[in-house]
Amino acid sequence: MILRKFLRDETGATAIEYGLIAACISIAIITVATNVGSKLNSTFTQVESALK
Repeated sequence: MILRKFLRDETGATAIEYGLIAACISIAIITVATNVGSKLNSTFTQVESALK
């Protein structure tokens, strides 16, 4: 009886799914921020070289 109730309980699964979604979103944000940061660095380097 207790084992069946435990196997049917899906409340923990929902929390895990939300955690996985949050992790995927975090990875996407970090990837985009890294790419934008490197492009900005390249742009500012070109501007600096042009001003010298």
